[in-house]
Amino acid sequence: MAINIKVSQPEREVIRITVDEHDKPDSSVKMDLKARRTLDGNVLIFDHKDIDIVLMPESGKIVTFAKDILGEDVYHAQDRLFSYLFKKGIVDMDSIQGGNVYSSMEAKILESKEYNSTQVALFGIGKFLEEEKPYLEFEKAFERAEEERLSEPGPEDSTEFDPERHDTQKGSMRPSMKPYGIASIYRV
Repeated sequence: MAINIKVSQPEREVIRITVDEHDKPDSSVKMDLKARRTLDGNVLIFDHKDIDIVLMPESGKIVTFAKDILGEDVYHAQDRLFSYLFKKGIVDMDSIQGGNVYSSMEAKILESKEYNSTQVALFGIGKFLEEEKPYLEFEKAFERAEEERLSEPGPEDSTEFDPERHDTQKGSMRPSMKPYGIASIYRV
């Protein structure tokens, strides 16, 4: 199996991967990744919503970093990625560990005599991102719908003002009352 990596149009930051199988010359698999190559040859992949993935061919590692927000979602995304790569036989389970940067995780790529380990790892990451895409799209659609529901509530989520049911004086602290105790510390 030969895997060709072509960087096309640097302003779009897309790496195109083509896999040609020797047995079937007509069949090939193509995928596009939002990625870029660094000066030292590492591949940075930015397709995931929660994590950035760095493939380091020289050291034989895959490292993930939190994108913007730290939290459970980042760890779960990293865990899903490395579990997927372990099940596909790409990374060593014993090498999965936290990185030296806060909220990063890394794993060692297994060596292969038959295939180029770096290219297989890149292809495995691409397949993981394809599987993850429906989950990310659902999450984005849910957040959009929730924001719309909260910013523009429908008639079932709101009530009309009824002066008979509402009092003109609101709240429990009357403006004429002097604060007492520790409440006097807080001033507006």
